[in-house]
Amino acid sequence: MADKEERAGVPLTNLDQELFPGAGATKRDLVDYLDAVRDPVLAVLRDRPLSVIRVLRGQDKFMQKNLPKYTPEWVPRTAVWAEASHREVQYALCNDRRTLLWFANQRAVEYHPTLMTVADRDHPTHLIMDLDPPEGAGFDVVVRAAHLVRRALADAGMAGAVKTSGSKGVHIFVPLDGSAATVDVAAATRAVAARAERLDPELATTAFIREDRHGKVFLDATRAGGATVVAAYSPRVRPGLPVSFPVGWDVLDDVTPADFTVRTAPELLNGSDPWAAHMPAPQPLDPGLVAEGHTIPVARVAAMHEGKRRARAKREVEG
Repeated sequence: MADKEERAGVPLTNLDQELFPGAGATKRDLVDYLDAVRDPVLAVLRDRPLSVIRVLRGQDKFMQKNLPKYTPEWVPRTAVWAEASHREVQYALCNDRRTLLWFANQRAVEYHPTLMTVADRDHPTHLIMDLDPPEGAGFDVVVRAAHLVRRALADAGMAGAVKTSGSKGVHIFVPLDGSAATVDVAAATRAVAARAERLDPELATTAFIREDRHGKVFLDATRAGGATVVAAYSPRVRPGLPVSFPVGWDVLDDVTPADFTVRTAPELLNGSDPWAAHMPAPQPLDPGLVAEGHTIPVARVAAMHEGKRRARAKREVEG
């Protein structure tokens, strides 16, 4: 097989190189996978400013937001003001096969779109809960916690779809009708997490500081605003190249993240798009969730203050 070829006018190079040490997959495997599932992938990336995680030969993985200078002019893009660095960042919009293949050739393994589209940057399209298992725990505890989140949502008259993260956790996406601003979606996310935690505080926690989680599943309610979440169908930089894969609630108890890789996923999909099929209709945010959420401190801010308080207390004890 030639180590170079061209698809959709995109030159593809070094296809037979291993993607990264221990990947168990070549660059060709990545390109072939993304091309095979391009329709459902493009559906979740379209018109959303995109960050990617790339792995160049001999280097650690890194997240790329700003498009490099050598990016072809035909790659669609949008400027986003970055408050932290006080500059405009040129994000790609991965809207077509050619752009997706170009990214694959750049060894972009992971695809992390924003929660908003360029058409409306202050109204997230989804409320998102990210569930992380404690160190050494099995996938079954994350699944149990996901059912808590589903119950908390149902109690508020809302519903979402679930996918594996491609790593050890799961993501729950609740489609919104576009009427709620970012600040209210962020608040509602905090309330959903708090309510799920109250359903079984022995299993799940909203503690942002790792040492306060005590072996429980972390309900991460911080995926709002400018955050990104790995897209459905995106590969992950992990051995065997697993992918983030949609799972029906009825079969969530019967799967493991390792079931879904760049090698198995195309056949499982077989031209279908389960993420779109499982996704409920867009819905308004429950006002009760929004109101409760606004009484809950923002996790990162609270954790920063708590970290300072603990450091101060430690100094006093030692002093």
